[in-house]
Amino acid sequence: MATLLHIDSSVFPNEASASRSVTDAFSRTWEEQHPQGKVIYRDLAADPVAHITADAHTAAFADPATHTPAQVAAFAERVRLVEELEQADAVVIGAPMYNFSIPSTLKAWLDNVAMVGRTAMTEESKVKGTPVTVVASRGGAYGPGTPREGYEYVQNYLQALLGDMLAMDVDFIVPELTMAPQNPAMAELVPLFEASRERAHQDAVVKAKGVVERLAA
Repeated sequence: MATLLHIDSSVFPNEASASRSVTDAFSRTWEEQHPQGKVIYRDLAADPVAHITADAHTAAFADPATHTPAQVAAFAERVRLVEELEQADAVVIGAPMYNFSIPSTLKAWLDNVAMVGRTAMTEESKVKGTPVTVVASRGGAYGPGTPREGYEYVQNYLQALLGDMLAMDVDFIVPELTMAPQNPAMAELVPLFEASRERAHQDAVVKAKGVVERLAA
């Protein structure tokens, strides 16, 4: 029985969030294609994890026998998040762009699960090779050749951390121009937004089916 870890981080609920609507399409397709599978859902906006602390960080490099009570408590929470990731056969993450970067709640989760010697920078990592689909939604356009190409820090950062540091198999779905319907100055871009939204939902279905087929092979 395969397990999907579904993570959302948008501050907006349901259909008001471009990233949530796409991760939901991915998750629903996963369940339709793999009804005997399991989905672990974590909403980082509704239930944020603790930001990394000195106790949580140093405990990972110290002998457990020497841990202070504060280190024990902080490290236990990190381990719980790491184990949740380790048991996942696939991951889908909603990562909207806020002020050119990811939500701080998602950064906090990443800081907790990126544990050197366990999930990061080790050949023994249980998350190595795990397929992770990132829905990187953004209000404008930041792709190659666009005026704001140099401000694209979401995909570059997540590829470096998830792909290079954690050695996961990263794939992206990028719904863009999501502010067009709300911003009069972007009115002429609404058709491009609608096309991007439709393509993102189609990609979610195709990629979810692909992951299920990959795990079944």
